[in-house]
Amino acid sequence: MPRPHLYLLAALLAALGISHFSDHIDPYHLDVLIGIGINIILAVSLNLVNGYTGQFSLGHAGFMSVGAYFAAAVSLFVAPHFLSESGGSVLQQGAFFVAALVAGGLCAAFAGLLVGVPSLRLKGDYLALVTLGFGEIIRVIFQNVEKLGGALGLNGIPAHTTIFWVIAFVALTVFVVTSLVNSTYGRGFLATHDDEIASEAVGLNTTRYKIVAFVIGAFFAGIAGGLYGHFKLTITPTGFDFTKSIEIVVMVILGGMGNTLGVILAAILLTLLPELLRPIAEYRMIIYSFMLIVLMLVRPQGLFNFKFRSARKKSAAPLA
Repeated sequence: MPRPHLYLLAALLAALGISHFSDHIDPYHLDVLIGIGINIILAVSLNLVNGYTGQFSLGHAGFMSVGAYFAAAVSLFVAPHFLSESGGSVLQQGAFFVAALVAGGLCAAFAGLLVGVPSLRLKGDYLALVTLGFGEIIRVIFQNVEKLGGALGLNGIPAHTTIFWVIAFVALTVFVVTSLVNSTYGRGFLATHDDEIASEAVGLNTTRYKIVAFVIGAFFAGIAGGLYGHFKLTITPTGFDFTKSIEIVVMVILGGMGNTLGVILAAILLTLLPELLRPIAEYRMIIYSFMLIVLMLVRPQGLFNFKFRSARKKSAAPLA
């Protein structure tokens, strides 16, 4: 069995073990752990787009909102027609929850395709503006759809998100992104990042690689949104605004672009930091922002950009 599969299996077993003892974990600490897991999914999926493929997306919160709303809609409006009045068995609830997450992820992936096809011929600042505009359009649409709660949002979402599901989907996200980047096909993402003109000269369709990265990243952002909605039990359009997208981008930049382990560590740090600063709540955001500025000045290449033997180094090795 290849090593990535062993890591995935070990992570799933760890998720089962932690879930078994979750009743003995302080509820506050459990909430923080779930928040860390959701942020890891968001950061790792965006790293595929911004880090490995070399694009600059500012619309990840928009994809997250699509997944959150559609997954919540499945749980609220579809699942009750198939479950008994008592809510069905635990197995049935779990199956419908996974189906709701996948439905939200697929809707977010479709939204990523709609945005990606016309816009990914753009580069740099232009692409950032397009994705930023998409995120705001999605937020305004949800804000005006009364069936989905309008400006008040959706309430009464079933509390299906547990530490097991979060760890399981974190492991799946890391596994898929790592395996994809280290595969033969994944060399196309790295080549697109390094030099689009040279990549096209040797026959690579760089637009296709960018769209694939965009769609996969949007899919996992939708999964994270579904987990978030079934964790918070209520979602509003303001929870997926421009600030949320910036927060995810900061995790990727601070962790080191194209460095999956660094991005995971940055997501953990930036989720814990506001919690650690709660005793000085009135100064929390000032200190948080100041620390981000210092970290960016001291480590512009990324705080956790360690010199591991990465897939990019392997791809740069001379052919025999």
